[in-house]
Amino acid sequence: MQFLRKEMTVKKFEINDLEGVRIDVFLSGQLNLTRSHIKKLCDDGNVKCGDKVIKASKVVKNGETIEVFLPENKNLDLEPKDMPLNIVYQDNDVAVIDKPQGLTVHAGSGTQGDTLVNALLYHLDNLSGINGVIRPGIVHRIDKNTSGLLVVAKNDKAHLSLAKQLEDKTCHRIYLALLEGVVKEDSGTIHTFIDRNQKDRTKMAVSKSGREAITDFKVVKRYAQHTLCQFSLKTGRTHQIRVHAKHIGHPVVGDKEYGYKNQKFKLDGQLLHAYKLEFIHPSTNKLVSFTSDLPSYFEKILKGLR
Repeated sequence: MQFLRKEMTVKKFEINDLEGVRIDVFLSGQLNLTRSHIKKLCDDGNVKCGDKVIKASKVVKNGETIEVFLPENKNLDLEPKDMPLNIVYQDNDVAVIDKPQGLTVHAGSGTQGDTLVNALLYHLDNLSGINGVIRPGIVHRIDKNTSGLLVVAKNDKAHLSLAKQLEDKTCHRIYLALLEGVVKEDSGTIHTFIDRNQKDRTKMAVSKSGREAITDFKVVKRYAQHTLCQFSLKTGRTHQIRVHAKHIGHPVVGDKEYGYKNQKFKLDGQLLHAYKLEFIHPSTNKLVSFTSDLPSYFEKILKGLR
């Protein structure tokens, strides 16, 4: 798989009779892109007002001209690949995938080999194009070494509906994680800001600025030196549960980036599993719900703790 230099398409918009509207809201409607996609364009310096790069939160004023530089991947070789894929459910609009630990969702820095996207291109007949050629169909992600459920959009209408639900917090993603130590509280909410770790830009960290991150947690079972917890995401920041677990002093077992340096168990990744997913179906407008059993390696650790 080869990624060549990105070329830019420039689009200009004149602001008229839209005083007070946020730029991410305005451009989302104009470009048929999600607000998170617009934010990334802003963060990458690809949205300007005059000669100034602007943030997604900017409120537009009448008479302003907004320029958007849209990257286009040319000659991208992204091949379908016949890889095992656990498709829990699919119809003309969506597919629900149970992703195994160790599988990267899409190509990125340092990952240009076998990804979930390669498998999706082989197994599914259609994928939405809103997130471009590198991330077709991908509405949300879970980390490479996190297992469990994620929903994929098979057309742009479904993609926009699901993205709006994520933004409005009406799409529910519930995880199970085994944490180090014994959590005292039966339940609670972790509310912080998360930003790039200043010492290691590949990691995230709780900070005084950055993006708001909210996670609800509830203890499922306590063991002598560990706690099985349920986590419900209210926002979807990178590595959010793992960062929040570390923040409360109980990192996820097996987490080599945010967890203990000396791990008790020999694991290939963190014991974090996206076990439940609920959303409103884009076409039927009915609530659909899916669950996934814990992987065998996760169950084996729990059995040993009992």
